[in-house]
Amino acid sequence: MAGTLRIGRHEIGDSTDCYVIAEIGHNHQGSLDKARELFREAKAAGAHAVKLQKRDNRGLYTKAAFEKSYDNENSFGATYGEHREFLEFGLDAYRELQAYARELDIDFFATAFDLASADFLEALDVPAYKLASGDIKSRPLLEHVARFGKPMIISTGGALIEDVERAYETIMPINPQLAILQCTAGYPASFEELDLRVIAQYRERFPGAVVGFSGHDSGIAMAVAAYVLGARVVEKHFTLNRAMKGTDHAFSLEPVGLRKMVRDLQRTRAALGDGQKKIYNSERAPIVKMGKSLVVARDLPAGHVLRREDLVMKSPGGGVPPYELDRVLGKPTLAPLHEDDFLSFEVLGMPNSELARS
Repeated sequence: MAGTLRIGRHEIGDSTDCYVIAEIGHNHQGSLDKARELFREAKAAGAHAVKLQKRDNRGLYTKAAFEKSYDNENSFGATYGEHREFLEFGLDAYRELQAYARELDIDFFATAFDLASADFLEALDVPAYKLASGDIKSRPLLEHVARFGKPMIISTGGALIEDVERAYETIMPINPQLAILQCTAGYPASFEELDLRVIAQYRERFPGAVVGFSGHDSGIAMAVAAYVLGARVVEKHFTLNRAMKGTDHAFSLEPVGLRKMVRDLQRTRAALGDGQKKIYNSERAPIVKMGKSLVVARDLPAGHVLRREDLVMKSPGGGVPPYELDRVLGKPTLAPLHEDDFLSFEVLGMPNSELARS
Protein backbone atom coordinates (compact mmCIF):
# COMPACT_ATOMS: atom_id res chain seq x y z
CA MET A 1 0.00 0.00 0.00
CA ALA A 2 1.32 3.45 -0.94
CA GLY A 3 2.31 5.61 2.00
CA THR A 4 1.45 9.18 2.85
CA LEU A 5 3.58 11.99 4.18
CA ARG A 6 2.94 15.45 5.60
CA ILE A 7 5.41 18.28 5.07
CA GLY A 8 4.32 21.59 6.52
CA ARG A 9 0.63 21.89 5.72
CA HIS A 10 0.86 19.61 2.68
CA GLU A 11 -0.40 16.05 2.73
CA ILE A 12 1.41 13.95 0.13
CA GLY A 13 -0.03 10.76 -1.33
CA ASP A 14 -2.22 9.27 -4.02
CA SER A 15 -5.21 11.46 -3.12
CA THR A 16 -3.38 14.78 -3.40
CA ASP A 17 -1.61 16.83 -6.04
CA CYS A 18 2.00 15.89 -6.68
CA TYR A 19 4.32 17.65 -4.20
CA VAL A 20 6.74 19.76 -6.25
CA ILE A 21 10.12 20.76 -4.86
CA ALA A 22 12.03 23.55 -6.59
CA GLU A 23 15.64 22.51 -6.00
CA ILE A 24 17.55 25.77 -5.87
CA GLY A 25 20.75 24.21 -4.61
CA HIS A 26 23.39 26.87 -5.17
CA ASN A 27 21.75 28.47 -8.20
CA HIS A 28 21.43 31.61 -6.05
CA GLN A 29 25.18 32.18 -6.72
CA GLY A 30 25.74 33.17 -3.10
CA SER A 31 23.29 36.06 -3.34
CA LEU A 32 20.45 36.45 -0.83
CA ASP A 33 18.62 38.71 -3.27
CA LYS A 34 18.74 36.00 -5.96
CA ALA A 35 17.64 33.39 -3.43
CA ARG A 36 14.63 35.49 -2.45
CA GLU A 37 13.77 35.99 -6.13
CA LEU A 38 14.00 32.25 -6.71
CA PHE A 39 11.67 31.68 -3.74
CA ARG A 40 9.16 34.17 -5.16
CA GLU A 41 9.25 32.68 -8.64
CA ALA A 42 8.92 29.14 -7.32
CA LYS A 43 5.87 30.13 -5.28
CA ALA A 44 4.34 31.94 -8.27
CA ALA A 45 4.88 28.83 -10.40
CA GLY A 46 2.95 26.69 -7.92
CA ALA A 47 5.80 24.77 -6.28
CA HIS A 48 5.08 23.47 -2.80
CA ALA A 49 8.65 23.75 -1.52
CA VAL A 50 12.00 25.38 -2.16
CA LYS A 51 15.19 23.62 -1.20
CA LEU A 52 18.80 24.59 -0.69
CA GLN A 53 21.90 22.49 0.00
CA LYS A 54 23.79 22.75 3.29
CA ARG A 55 27.40 21.67 3.71
CA ASP A 56 29.94 22.06 6.49
CA ASN A 57 32.60 22.33 3.84
CA ARG A 58 35.75 22.07 5.96
CA GLY A 59 34.40 19.07 7.80
CA LEU A 60 32.88 17.46 4.71
CA TYR A 61 35.86 17.41 2.33
CA THR A 62 39.37 16.09 2.76
CA LYS A 63 42.05 18.75 2.90
CA ALA A 64 43.24 17.73 -0.57
CA ALA A 65 39.73 18.05 -2.02
CA PHE A 66 39.12 21.37 -0.25
CA GLU A 67 42.38 22.91 -1.46
CA LYS A 68 42.24 21.48 -4.99
CA SER A 69 42.53 24.05 -7.76
CA TYR A 70 39.13 24.88 -9.25
CA ASP A 71 39.83 27.14 -12.21
CA ASN A 72 36.93 26.99 -14.67
CA GLU A 73 34.13 29.13 -16.08
CA ASN A 74 31.74 28.08 -13.31
CA SER A 75 34.12 28.66 -10.40
CA PHE A 76 33.45 31.17 -7.63
CA GLY A 77 36.90 30.64 -6.06
CA ALA A 78 40.44 29.63 -6.91
CA THR A 79 40.12 26.34 -5.01
CA TYR A 80 37.17 23.99 -4.65
CA GLY A 81 36.89 24.94 -1.00
CA GLU A 82 36.80 28.64 -1.77
CA HIS A 83 34.19 27.96 -4.43
CA ARG A 84 31.97 26.02 -2.02
CA GLU A 85 32.37 28.56 0.79
CA PHE A 86 31.38 31.42 -1.52
CA LEU A 87 28.10 29.64 -2.28
CA GLU A 88 27.36 28.61 1.33
CA PHE A 89 24.78 30.51 3.35
CA GLY A 90 25.30 30.85 7.10
CA LEU A 91 22.88 30.99 10.01
CA ASP A 92 21.73 34.60 9.53
CA ALA A 93 21.01 34.02 5.84
CA TYR A 94 19.08 30.82 6.57
CA ARG A 95 17.00 32.55 9.22
CA GLU A 96 16.20 35.37 6.82
CA LEU A 97 15.23 32.96 4.05
CA GLN A 98 13.21 30.85 6.45
CA ALA A 99 11.20 33.90 7.49
CA TYR A 100 10.74 34.89 3.85
CA ALA A 101 9.46 31.42 2.95
CA ARG A 102 6.92 31.64 5.78
CA GLU A 103 5.80 34.99 4.40
CA LEU A 104 5.36 33.43 0.96
CA ASP A 105 3.67 30.34 2.47
CA ILE A 106 6.02 27.89 0.81
CA ASP A 107 7.86 25.01 2.52
CA PHE A 108 11.59 25.57 2.94
CA PHE A 109 14.20 22.98 3.81
CA ALA A 110 17.59 21.79 2.62
CA THR A 111 19.76 18.80 1.82
CA ALA A 112 21.99 17.91 4.76
CA PHE A 113 25.33 16.69 3.42
CA ASP A 114 26.90 15.89 6.79
CA LEU A 115 26.16 15.54 10.50
CA ALA A 116 27.04 19.15 11.34
CA SER A 117 24.75 20.45 8.60
CA ALA A 118 21.93 18.22 9.80
CA ASP A 119 22.30 19.68 13.31
CA PHE A 120 22.42 23.20 11.82
CA LEU A 121 19.10 22.58 10.05
CA GLU A 122 17.51 20.94 13.08
CA ALA A 123 18.33 24.02 15.16
CA LEU A 124 16.29 25.99 12.60
CA ASP A 125 13.41 23.50 12.95
CA VAL A 126 13.07 22.85 9.24
CA PRO A 127 9.94 20.82 8.33
CA ALA A 128 11.77 18.08 6.41
CA TYR A 129 15.18 16.82 5.36
CA LYS A 130 16.59 15.82 2.00
CA LEU A 131 19.42 13.31 1.72
CA ALA A 132 21.35 13.31 -1.54
CA SER A 133 22.04 10.31 -3.74
CA GLY A 134 25.65 10.29 -2.57
CA ASP A 135 24.48 9.51 0.96
CA ILE A 136 22.30 6.47 0.20
CA LYS A 137 25.10 4.41 1.81
CA SER A 138 25.85 6.89 4.64
CA ARG A 139 24.12 4.90 7.34
CA PRO A 140 25.29 7.03 10.30
CA LEU A 141 23.92 10.16 8.62
CA LEU A 142 20.63 8.46 7.73
CA GLU A 143 20.21 7.27 11.33
CA HIS A 144 21.13 10.68 12.74
CA VAL A 145 18.58 12.52 10.61
CA ALA A 146 15.92 9.85 11.16
CA ARG A 147 16.10 10.46 14.92
CA PHE A 148 14.94 14.05 14.42
CA GLY A 149 11.51 12.58 13.69
CA LYS A 150 10.91 14.81 10.65
CA PRO A 151 9.91 13.70 7.13
CA MET A 152 12.90 12.48 5.14
CA ILE A 153 13.34 12.47 1.37
CA ILE A 154 16.13 10.36 -0.07
CA SER A 155 17.37 10.31 -3.65
CA THR A 156 18.64 7.04 -5.07
CA GLY A 157 20.93 7.98 -7.95
CA GLY A 158 23.97 5.74 -8.43
CA ALA A 159 22.43 3.01 -6.27
CA LEU A 160 21.37 -0.59 -6.75
CA ILE A 161 18.14 -1.92 -5.29
CA GLU A 162 20.03 -3.48 -2.37
CA ASP A 163 21.43 -0.04 -1.49
CA VAL A 164 17.92 1.40 -1.46
CA GLU A 165 16.66 -1.52 0.63
CA ARG A 166 19.46 -0.97 3.14
CA ALA A 167 18.58 2.70 3.48
CA TYR A 168 14.88 1.89 3.82
CA GLU A 169 15.58 -0.70 6.51
CA THR A 170 17.85 1.78 8.31
CA ILE A 171 15.35 4.63 8.38
CA MET A 172 11.90 3.07 8.73
CA PRO A 173 12.29 1.47 12.19
CA ILE A 174 13.40 4.87 13.53
CA ASN A 175 11.21 7.17 11.48
CA PRO A 176 8.50 5.93 9.05
CA GLN A 177 8.07 9.38 7.48
CA LEU A 178 9.97 8.61 4.30
CA ALA A 179 9.90 9.47 0.62
CA ILE A 180 12.15 7.57 -1.81
CA LEU A 181 12.92 9.28 -5.11
CA GLN A 182 14.03 7.49 -8.25
CA CYS A 183 16.99 9.48 -9.52
CA THR A 184 19.82 9.17 -12.02
CA ALA A 185 22.86 11.08 -10.82
CA GLY A 186 23.96 12.36 -14.21
CA TYR A 187 24.14 16.14 -14.60
CA PRO A 188 22.24 16.18 -16.87
CA ALA A 189 20.86 12.65 -17.15
CA SER A 190 19.96 11.33 -20.59
CA PHE A 191 16.40 10.14 -21.12
CA GLU A 192 17.62 6.59 -21.73
CA GLU A 193 19.07 6.55 -18.21
CA LEU A 194 16.02 7.70 -16.24
CA ASP A 195 14.58 4.19 -15.59
CA LEU A 196 11.16 5.52 -14.66
CA ARG A 197 9.70 2.01 -14.33
CA VAL A 198 11.73 1.72 -11.14
CA ILE A 199 9.09 3.99 -9.59
CA ALA A 200 6.52 1.20 -9.79
CA GLN A 201 9.06 -1.23 -8.31
CA TYR A 202 9.69 1.14 -5.40
CA ARG A 203 5.95 1.40 -4.69
CA GLU A 204 5.73 -2.39 -4.49
CA ARG A 205 8.91 -3.04 -2.51
CA PHE A 206 8.76 -0.17 -0.03
CA PRO A 207 5.27 -0.13 1.48
CA GLY A 208 4.56 2.81 3.71
CA ALA A 209 6.98 5.09 1.89
CA VAL A 210 5.95 7.76 -0.58
CA VAL A 211 7.70 7.32 -3.92
CA GLY A 212 8.85 10.16 -6.13
CA PHE A 213 11.19 11.33 -8.86
CA SER A 214 14.22 13.60 -8.74
CA GLY A 215 14.82 14.62 -12.33
CA HIS A 216 18.14 15.83 -13.69
CA ASP A 217 16.82 15.60 -17.24
CA SER A 218 16.06 18.55 -19.45
CA GLY A 219 12.40 19.52 -19.82
CA ILE A 220 9.16 18.79 -18.01
CA ALA A 221 7.59 15.79 -19.77
CA MET A 222 9.32 13.10 -17.70
CA ALA A 223 7.84 14.49 -14.49
CA VAL A 224 4.37 13.79 -15.86
CA ALA A 225 5.42 10.27 -16.93
CA ALA A 226 6.83 9.70 -13.44
CA TYR A 227 3.55 10.81 -11.86
CA VAL A 228 1.56 8.39 -14.01
CA LEU A 229 3.89 5.60 -12.85
CA GLY A 230 3.27 6.48 -9.20
CA ALA A 231 5.61 9.33 -8.24
CA ARG A 232 3.95 11.64 -5.72
CA VAL A 233 6.96 13.90 -5.12
CA VAL A 234 8.80 15.56 -8.00
CA GLU A 235 12.01 17.49 -7.47
CA LYS A 236 13.52 19.57 -10.26
CA HIS A 237 16.45 21.96 -10.24
CA PHE A 238 15.32 25.56 -10.59
CA THR A 239 17.01 28.72 -11.86
CA LEU A 240 16.18 32.21 -13.01
CA ASN A 241 18.15 31.78 -16.23
CA ARG A 242 19.82 28.67 -17.64
CA ALA A 243 22.64 30.79 -19.04
CA MET A 244 23.78 31.92 -15.57
CA LYS A 245 27.17 30.95 -14.18
CA GLY A 246 27.18 27.64 -12.35
CA THR A 247 27.16 23.91 -13.08
CA ASP A 248 23.46 23.24 -12.45
CA HIS A 249 21.77 26.00 -14.42
CA ALA A 250 21.93 24.30 -17.83
CA PHE A 251 19.55 21.47 -16.83
CA SER A 252 17.42 23.50 -14.41
CA LEU A 253 13.91 24.73 -15.12
CA GLU A 254 13.31 28.43 -15.55
CA PRO A 255 10.16 29.97 -14.00
CA VAL A 256 8.01 29.38 -17.09
CA GLY A 257 9.10 25.74 -17.23
CA LEU A 258 8.36 25.16 -13.55
CA ARG A 259 4.95 26.78 -13.94
CA LYS A 260 4.11 24.52 -16.89
CA MET A 261 5.33 21.42 -15.07
CA VAL A 262 3.17 22.15 -12.01
CA ARG A 263 0.22 22.82 -14.31
CA ASP A 264 0.74 19.60 -16.24
CA LEU A 265 1.09 17.53 -13.07
CA GLN A 266 -2.19 18.93 -11.76
CA ARG A 267 -3.89 18.27 -15.10
CA THR A 268 -2.53 14.73 -15.17
CA ARG A 269 -3.93 13.92 -11.74
CA ALA A 270 -7.33 15.23 -12.84
CA ALA A 271 -7.12 13.41 -16.16
CA LEU A 272 -6.32 10.03 -14.60
CA GLY A 273 -9.74 9.96 -12.93
CA ASP A 274 -10.91 7.20 -10.61
CA GLY A 275 -10.62 4.25 -12.99
CA GLN A 276 -14.38 4.03 -13.57
CA LYS A 277 -15.68 4.38 -17.13
CA LYS A 278 -18.52 6.88 -17.24
CA ILE A 279 -20.50 9.20 -19.55
CA TYR A 280 -20.08 12.94 -19.00
CA ASN A 281 -22.66 15.59 -19.85
CA SER A 282 -20.12 17.17 -22.20
CA GLU A 283 -20.20 13.99 -24.30
CA ARG A 284 -23.95 13.60 -24.73
CA ALA A 285 -24.64 16.07 -27.55
CA PRO A 286 -21.53 15.11 -29.60
CA ILE A 287 -22.30 11.39 -29.24
CA VAL A 288 -25.87 11.88 -30.41
CA LYS A 289 -24.60 13.91 -33.36
CA MET A 290 -21.92 11.39 -34.32
CA GLY A 291 -23.79 8.26 -33.29
CA LYS A 292 -26.13 6.14 -35.39
CA SER A 293 -29.70 4.87 -35.00
CA LEU A 294 -31.68 2.13 -36.73
CA VAL A 295 -33.67 3.84 -39.49
CA VAL A 296 -36.34 2.45 -41.82
CA ALA A 297 -34.91 1.82 -45.30
CA ARG A 298 -38.24 2.11 -47.18
CA ASP A 299 -41.97 2.55 -46.58
CA LEU A 300 -43.40 -0.33 -44.55
CA PRO A 301 -47.08 -1.15 -43.85
CA ALA A 302 -48.51 -1.93 -40.41
CA GLY A 303 -48.03 -5.60 -39.53
CA HIS A 304 -44.84 -5.91 -41.56
CA VAL A 305 -42.35 -8.36 -40.04
CA LEU A 306 -38.95 -6.67 -39.98
CA ARG A 307 -36.15 -8.13 -42.08
CA ARG A 308 -32.50 -7.11 -42.33
CA GLU A 309 -33.01 -5.20 -45.59
CA ASP A 310 -35.77 -3.09 -43.98
CA LEU A 311 -33.32 -1.26 -41.74
CA VAL A 312 -30.17 0.85 -42.15
CA MET A 313 -27.86 2.75 -39.77
CA LYS A 314 -27.92 6.54 -40.05
CA SER A 315 -26.92 9.53 -37.94
CA PRO A 316 -27.84 11.10 -35.61
CA GLY A 317 -28.01 8.74 -32.66
CA GLY A 318 -30.59 8.84 -29.92
CA GLY A 319 -32.92 6.24 -31.41
CA VAL A 320 -32.71 2.46 -31.22
CA PRO A 321 -28.95 1.74 -31.20
CA PRO A 322 -27.56 -0.52 -33.94
CA TYR A 323 -26.48 -3.18 -31.43
CA GLU A 324 -30.21 -3.96 -30.95
CA LEU A 325 -30.58 -5.06 -34.59
CA ASP A 326 -30.84 -8.79 -33.84
CA ARG A 327 -33.49 -8.16 -31.18
CA VAL A 328 -35.83 -6.18 -33.45
CA LEU A 329 -35.60 -8.44 -36.52
CA GLY A 330 -38.69 -10.64 -36.82
CA LYS A 331 -40.86 -8.20 -34.85
CA PRO A 332 -44.07 -6.92 -36.56
CA THR A 333 -44.76 -3.18 -36.87
CA LEU A 334 -47.87 -1.87 -35.12
CA ALA A 335 -48.18 1.14 -37.45
CA PRO A 336 -47.03 2.14 -40.93
CA LEU A 337 -43.42 3.39 -41.20
CA HIS A 338 -41.86 5.59 -43.85
CA GLU A 339 -38.40 5.78 -45.34
CA ASP A 340 -35.93 7.51 -42.97
CA ASP A 341 -38.23 7.15 -39.95
CA PHE A 342 -36.37 6.32 -36.77
CA LEU A 343 -37.28 2.87 -35.55
CA SER A 344 -38.72 2.80 -32.03
CA PHE A 345 -39.43 0.03 -29.58
CA GLU A 346 -42.96 1.41 -29.15
CA VAL A 347 -43.88 0.80 -32.79
CA LEU A 348 -42.81 -2.79 -32.31
CA GLY A 349 -44.75 -3.23 -29.09
CA MET A 350 -41.57 -3.60 -27.03
CA PRO A 351 -41.49 -1.92 -23.59
CA ASN A 352 -39.58 1.35 -23.22
CA SER A 353 -37.59 -0.21 -20.38
CA GLU A 354 -35.76 -2.26 -22.95
CA LEU A 355 -34.37 0.86 -24.61
CA ALA A 356 -30.68 0.81 -23.96
CA ARG A 357 -28.62 3.78 -22.84
CA SER A 358 -27.80 6.26 -25.57
